[in-house]
Amino acid sequence: MLEHLRLEENPISEMEHVEAAAILLCGPTLKKFNDKDLPPDEQELARMYPAHTALCIRDGWEFCDVQESFESSMKFLNAQWADRIPPGYAIEQALIEQPSEEDPCSCHFTFTKQNPELDDTGMSFHYQWFIGGRTPSDFSPIEGATEEAYWPKHEDVGQCLKVECTPVIGATEYPPVFAVSFPVLPGSGYPKVMSLRVDGELKEGSTIHGHAEIAWCGGTPSKGIVSWLRRYENRSPVVIAGAEDLDYQLSVDDVGANLLLMYTPATQEGTKGEPHFATTGLVCAAPPSVSNVLISGDIEEGCIIKGSGMYFGGQEGSSRFEWLREDVESGEFKVVARGTLEYTLTQEDVGLRMMFVYTPVNLEGVHGDPASAISGKVIHAPPKVTQLTIVGDIREGNKVAISAIVSGGVESASRVQWFKTSIPDESLGDANLEAISTAKISKAFRIPLGAVGFYLAAKYTPVGSDGESGKSMLIFSDVPVEMLPPSLSFVSVTGDFVEGELLTASYGYVGGHEGSSQYSWFLHKNEIDPGTPLPESAGLLQYHIGLGAVGKLISFKCVPVRDDGVVGEAGTCFGHEIIRPGLPKLLSLKILGDPIEGENLMIERTYWGGIEGPSRIQWFRANQDGTQLEIRGATENTYTCQAEDLDGFLVVSYEPLRSDGARGQLVVSEPIGPVLASSPCCVSLTLLGEAIEGQTLAFVADYKGGEKGVCTHEWFRSDTDGSETFLSSEDSISLMLEDVGCRIKLVYTPVRKDGVTGVPQIVFSDTIIDADPVGLSLLIPECSQDIEVIPQSSYFGGIEGDSDFTWFRVNNTLQGFDLPSDAVILRNFKTYIPTLKDVGKYLALRWIPTRDDGKEGRPCYACSSTKVAAAPPSVSNVRIKEISPGTYIGEGIYYGGFEGKSQIRWYRQSDNGSRTLISGASAKSYTITNDDYTFALVFGYIPVREDGVSGEQVTSDPTDKILPEIPRIQKLVLTGKSVEGEILTALEVIPKSEKQEHVWDKYKKEVNYQWSRSTAPAIADMFEPLHAQHGCSYRARTEDIGHYIHCECIVTDLFDRTSVPATVVSAVIAPGMPKVTKLEIQGQGYHTNTYTLHGLYSGGKEGQSTIQWFRAMAGSPDLIPIAGEVGRTYDANVDDVGYRLVAVYTPIREDGVEGAPASSSTEPIAVDPEIAKEVKQKIELGVVKFEALRDRDRSPLKGSQQQGLGNLEKRVLDVNRKRVKVVKPGSKTSFPSTEIRGTYAPPFHMEVFRNDQHRFKIVVDSDNEVDLMVQNRHLRDVIVLVIRGLAQRFNSTPLNLLLKM
Repeated sequence: MLEHLRLEENPISEMEHVEAAAILLCGPTLKKFNDKDLPPDEQELARMYPAHTALCIRDGWEFCDVQESFESSMKFLNAQWADRIPPGYAIEQALIEQPSEEDPCSCHFTFTKQNPELDDTGMSFHYQWFIGGRTPSDFSPIEGATEEAYWPKHEDVGQCLKVECTPVIGATEYPPVFAVSFPVLPGSGYPKVMSLRVDGELKEGSTIHGHAEIAWCGGTPSKGIVSWLRRYENRSPVVIAGAEDLDYQLSVDDVGANLLLMYTPATQEGTKGEPHFATTGLVCAAPPSVSNVLISGDIEEGCIIKGSGMYFGGQEGSSRFEWLREDVESGEFKVVARGTLEYTLTQEDVGLRMMFVYTPVNLEGVHGDPASAISGKVIHAPPKVTQLTIVGDIREGNKVAISAIVSGGVESASRVQWFKTSIPDESLGDANLEAISTAKISKAFRIPLGAVGFYLAAKYTPVGSDGESGKSMLIFSDVPVEMLPPSLSFVSVTGDFVEGELLTASYGYVGGHEGSSQYSWFLHKNEIDPGTPLPESAGLLQYHIGLGAVGKLISFKCVPVRDDGVVGEAGTCFGHEIIRPGLPKLLSLKILGDPIEGENLMIERTYWGGIEGPSRIQWFRANQDGTQLEIRGATENTYTCQAEDLDGFLVVSYEPLRSDGARGQLVVSEPIGPVLASSPCCVSLTLLGEAIEGQTLAFVADYKGGEKGVCTHEWFRSDTDGSETFLSSEDSISLMLEDVGCRIKLVYTPVRKDGVTGVPQIVFSDTIIDADPVGLSLLIPECSQDIEVIPQSSYFGGIEGDSDFTWFRVNNTLQGFDLPSDAVILRNFKTYIPTLKDVGKYLALRWIPTRDDGKEGRPCYACSSTKVAAAPPSVSNVRIKEISPGTYIGEGIYYGGFEGKSQIRWYRQSDNGSRTLISGASAKSYTITNDDYTFALVFGYIPVREDGVSGEQVTSDPTDKILPEIPRIQKLVLTGKSVEGEILTALEVIPKSEKQEHVWDKYKKEVNYQWSRSTAPAIADMFEPLHAQHGCSYRARTEDIGHYIHCECIVTDLFDRTSVPATVVSAVIAPGMPKVTKLEIQGQGYHTNTYTLHGLYSGGKEGQSTIQWFRAMAGSPDLIPIAGEVGRTYDANVDDVGYRLVAVYTPIREDGVEGAPASSSTEPIAVDPEIAKEVKQKIELGVVKFEALRDRDRSPLKGSQQQGLGNLEKRVLDVNRKRVKVVKPGSKTSFPSTEIRGTYAPPFHMEVFRNDQHRFKIVVDSDNEVDLMVQNRHLRDVIVLVIRGLAQRFNSTPLNLLLKM
């Protein structure tokens, strides 16, 4: 950001309004120009120039007055864009509206024709928006912003926009021109509705949808406020209650009115924008219709039945209602009542059926199609229960009653039995009910605790005055029996609130079976203190008052808990007074200690009664005559026996005193005594002499404690580990070597003349130190190679420490105590093991005796009397090493003087352990030959010393069995496409070496493969093995789509060795072309069966595959589609007789890719054997009549949902070999009449209806046809097949052709 700009001696600074130009070029962050604050009028002037002014200035445009700036800058841009603008055109304006956050801004490019003769070919534009910085620079394209308008985002605030406009005339696209904007302003936060519309059919029952386009202007999007209003002509709009969503379903109240959608945008911050309206046209009513016509009520004599139906189609007018009764003779229904929805059944209706006909009529008088419902036969009415209800609160312990109305005579002793059940479903029968009472006349019942959680059920059996029982009626409670919540009726605490007393709590529980209720006691400082729990009394109903409760309130809290774990509200009871302390007293008092002169005595007492205060203590001296004297100053818990107390007794008195000053009863202890004199003792004990090895120690003792008798003393050695050794009972002791490092202990026991022994006195000497170190003797025994030499030495002078021993190798024995110049130092240690270099030489040893404290004595020297002898020849650690593939070397460590010409041997060892010497193999290295395969090698080593002495042969451990190289796989490759259903084949690439080719040729046993699938789609990190996939080829499956396939290959040779696994990963498996295989139709082959299509789909995830069923004549390739049959199952009918059924399955993948269709067909469909037998009999007879029904009100335009049974009339179908006719039977008032008659000559045919198995149509010609109904499908199929069979004989037309017609 540039905030300060300075132009020194620059002619530009003399330009008019240079500050405004600087602001345009540098941006709004510029604060000072030439060290001066920018004038506000210059800042305001800069905002008045066009947004592209800065770009024009940079490209050389001459800065001018603001009034002329737009026109001037546009001319400047036209000159720059001369080669971009289509020939004959000029740009009149190129600008962008002031952009604001989340508010659409548009760009405006106006091209004018300079040449009127130009063709009027339409010019179109392509747009691309860019985002820049705070100044119009550094623009980058905005992805997807290619329209004339752009909605700035929140992150665009403060940045300039740029749009490039590419003019296109015909097929020619010209270079783009541009426009830039001022920086995007922050949004106002007030949302705006850009457009509002309502879509949908304006017809009653339809749903219309409101669509709003909102500019949020920086606010957080939220759900707007939606209101629908209804407006009739010449009336004010009225708000529709509850219509607060953009979707609204038109109702009957909207018919004839316009609807207004009012939408007020609102943000999550609560800011609302201006409301907008959208108006619809007039809502029209739907044609009147009625559905779901029903007859409700008991079809019994005396009951009221009610007809009902759901009317639809504007405001309902005077719809027509009719009740009809079935006529026994004619079978028709005759009107018995009109204009009412209810009808009371009478004696005349018993045994007959009733019909209710509903004809819908709207306010304009338009009639809709009538619909009807037929009841069952009316029956006589036994005693019957109606309006059965359970009265009362369904709670544990409450009293409930049964209320009912009994019709069908005078009620007598009806009975009620109560049950409980977990499922209030009468269809489950009595097995679901558990009786909780017997059948009684009383209709009241108190709910027991055992019914809690169950529904109540009452079985009411009505009984008439004649003793006839009606049908029992069962009623269930609406809710299960509710258990009372666990609660407490009272909580109390009884007992004395005094320290040491026992308090007892009690409470009353209600609410089911009590479980483990919780008890707890608390101590409170005051009534508002929450209290401190007493854990030792938790779960107990009693509390023993302790010292800690004194001065506090006590409370008991009980939390009621039901046996099912439900917890009720806790109850708390406070004690009615503060806990009082007990009266202070001593429970026990006695004196502890020995009554001996100089010893301490101590009081032991047990106090009770609140907190003890400064209780009063006094010690007394009791003489032998019983008098007691107070010992002054003896008022503490302890007392030291004095000389004055000898031969007397001691007593103590104790007056307990509570902390609040309350006094208890004075208590006097039992006397203790008499006080005895002290024992003899040694006042001081001193040792004489130096604590040095070889010196003598004595002692001096000072006795006290009566006349001295014969005192005793003992000397001990005290080791550093704490152990002691008795030494002597003499008056003095001489220090030995064993005493060095230890201390001498003297135990002196004073003894009085009368034989009384005092406490022994103990004194310790200093630690005994060593004498100077001295080597007394040194001797070296005979020496041999590798046998440890241990010198014999004698030491004096304390404990020997780390003496310095040095070994030398010398050619000759020592002369005196001087070492020769050729002496070689060997080792600085007491012992030495002679080596090979020492063989034939003398060994010498120098010893400097050293005490354990490091003090050294004079050196001592010694020399071996003989030379070092060599050891017998031997060899160890004999082994074989493989130095390269196929080459081995034998090794061993020789020992025993200097090695001579040792002997080497190589052996072959078989599996049974037998060995064969390899001829000519006498060197330490050996190269494998073909004869060595399957054998192990053994290396033999016979040591020979340089003087010719031989040792025993030592052999190595056998090597592993000598085998050729393990087969290796250089790499593994896959052939085949990575597509579902294709075969992937793994091929091994063998290393190009002679050995590997030989191994693969002679020693390969088998090659094993393991195929795996990646555990996650499109991720080749982890794989899971595919079971039973161990061949070199693998066919990609449907479940592999989107995954990688991994193959691992391992080669095994004849010696059961395996190679390093080689792996390869395929590309991601792509779905294959969709196809279906093993397509077949399953069914029994008759026209009454259901046929099912089965097939195996492959080719990715199956999408909306299509199925179409066809009929095909035997021997003909033509397929006749069966309309509407596109499912996997097909129900055959009589039209399929003689045809093959063909199903065509077109597989379609999930992404819409369509595969090749597949088809399957059946054998020609045969007639059901039972029907075929009946049809054959009737055709052979030649003349047959059938009874059928005809619906006079049936219209071919009505749907099956719109028409009921209608007005059914009986018809007789008279069929013979030459013709067919339909006859209406006669009645008392009319003669029989023929409605239709015709021969079997074409175009005669018959039609059946797939959606109604009772109907069929006879068509003689286009003007003569009749629609009939029969009782069941069986009869319909018989009629159709008989007529078609007779027609086939009549005109010799093939039956299949007739079926097709």
